[in-house]
Amino acid sequence: MTSYIAIIHKDKGSDYGVSFPDFPGCISAGSNLDEARAMGQEALEAYTDFLQEEGHELPAPMSLEDAIKATYQEGIFATMVITLEGEKSKMERVNISVPSRDLAKIDRYAKSHGLTRSAFLIQAAQKMIQRGA
Repeated sequence: MTSYIAIIHKDKGSDYGVSFPDFPGCISAGSNLDEARAMGQEALEAYTDFLQEEGHELPAPMSLEDAIKATYQEGIFATMVITLEGEKSKMERVNISVPSRDLAKIDRYAKSHGLTRSAFLIQAAQKMIQRGA
């Protein structure tokens, strides 16, 4: 498993932004720190999966000190480390049954937060798993 540094920043009146010094152009955001972490994880996994599919090698991770130097700016709030699993995650199609009323609620919530139905369901499941529910 490889771990990369994420920089969390917040400007007044904005969400928490997440960027990755090792991957310029890979950015994400969240309305709170937990959401920023989850969205950052999802963004980094998708970005690195794409790079690998295109035949690119992933760079060796920067040190925390180098990552901060490479991105230093006013408003850096915190840093975090995101670990990628050794293998690229393979997407699998599943068929589930959901009451139509609940599905409509899921779709409304996901759309209002800029998520696909799948991304929302994955995030919800991950939160439950992390809580040990």
